[in-house]
Amino acid sequence: MIIARAESVRGEVVLRRRPTAAGSIDELIVNGAFAMDSTETRTERELGRMAAGADRVLLGGLGLGYTADEVLKSSVRRVDIVELEHPLIEWARLGLTELLKRVASDPRVRLHTGDIGAVLYGGTSAEHLEAPAGRSMSPGPAKPTGPWDAILLDVDNGPDFLIHPQNAALYTPPLLAATYQQLTPRGLLAIWCQGEAPSLESALRQLSDAVGMTRLDVTRGARQVQYVIYWLRRGNSSRSRC
Repeated sequence: MIIARAESVRGEVVLRRRPTAAGSIDELIVNGAFAMDSTETRTERELGRMAAGADRVLLGGLGLGYTADEVLKSSVRRVDIVELEHPLIEWARLGLTELLKRVASDPRVRLHTGDIGAVLYGGTSAEHLEAPAGRSMSPGPAKPTGPWDAILLDVDNGPDFLIHPQNAALYTPPLLAATYQQLTPRGLLAIWCQGEAPSLESALRQLSDAVGMTRLDVTRGARQVQYVIYWLRRGNSSRSRC
């Protein structure tokens, strides 16, 4: 069952619900590619748990809301969520799923439509706002500005399996260095990937000595897959010369 469908400049965004013997599964399809569903959300929630203890969090990617929901279980004071596809933000505000409704209605949350790369470079997501066809858009919250105690990136599937080709820049040394500078001292950067990405790990190690990888085994139907979350802690000074 299609819950909602919209077109953006990047293609179609579809939120659908599929009945199962155990209930139902929500699925998100972006640009014709499977983005995520509600079958197995342990890794998204693990990403959110990594921000425990943070006061201010920047989350790149709203998705179905599982990472944000986990962040909001902590004592966090403010969560800036930057989502490229405005329909997802609109559907969250409309409460089309209970989880998205819970995230959007939390007073600690600020939802921003835009490119997380522009935010990390010190730009503004407001410059990239898109209104649905035939409708006007009221101004959103003030642009997100750092520094943040934690930056969580769940924007794409990692550098080796992209939904949007332009997201490749998120995993390159220049943007990672800019992201590093948006962290508070001892701040955390965590990046969700659909598998190991040695080039990403190498780029992170150019920024900090405190770099790690969390491997998460997941069952998807008859398949066993291993997702990865790369993370780093900001030290007293950056090793980067970017």
